[in-house]
Amino acid sequence: MSCTLFIAGDSTAAIKGAAEKPMTGWGEHLQPYFSPSLRVDNRAVNGRSTKSFLAERRLEAIESDFQAGDYLFIQFGHNDGKGNDPLRYADPDVEYRANLERFIDSARRRGGTPVLLTPVSRRRFLTNGIPDPHAVGAYPEVMREVAAVTGTPLLNIFAASQQLYRALGVEGTRHLFMHLPEQAHPNYPDGISDDTHFSDVGARYIARLVAQAIHQCDALPELRRHLTGTTEYYFPGKETLLQ
Repeated sequence: MSCTLFIAGDSTAAIKGAAEKPMTGWGEHLQPYFSPSLRVDNRAVNGRSTKSFLAERRLEAIESDFQAGDYLFIQFGHNDGKGNDPLRYADPDVEYRANLERFIDSARRRGGTPVLLTPVSRRRFLTNGIPDPHAVGAYPEVMREVAAVTGTPLLNIFAASQQLYRALGVEGTRHLFMHLPEQAHPNYPDGISDDTHFSDVGARYIARLVAQAIHQCDALPELRRHLTGTTEYYFPGKETLLQ
């Protein structure tokens, strides 16, 4: 039976236009991990938080296409923490929790399966070279709590991405993100140094982490049946699958 996997999220997952390349969202590389029986419909949008995504009625747009048996992947946090922006800021302990529950209830009411994905980590290291456990503030922990309270399947992409960054190290992670010198790409003539948004290589790594997390999630047996090919992950230095 065919179904659709909708992604509701921010710029770390969103499809990027030609003028933004080589910046890439991880959602752009998720489809190849699934058989034709599942279609990925990436509705993530740059700069959105749970609050602004809902305010712009983007969840309602998903609801109009959502069918029983579909999946709703929910990954927010980066922009919810922008305290200087009242249109996007969502307090982690109150509004963020409530907003996540709205996404969850929406999918369940329509006979689908909501899945929470903790926000992917920014490239931020402590002085000892360990990834900063607060790189996305309190939002990953709050999402884990919401998953536990509501009985919602959780893919801990924050932890998985931090494990990847730790394996690659401070310098080894640069190529995963948008770090370009001046004149290296026509879209970024002045160069760019961005530790939040992914290069194409970085997006491919994160998509693989998402596929691996699905493969390991006992709460998603039906979704796992749609996976195709390998989701095994090899860290660079052992066996590199992505150059």
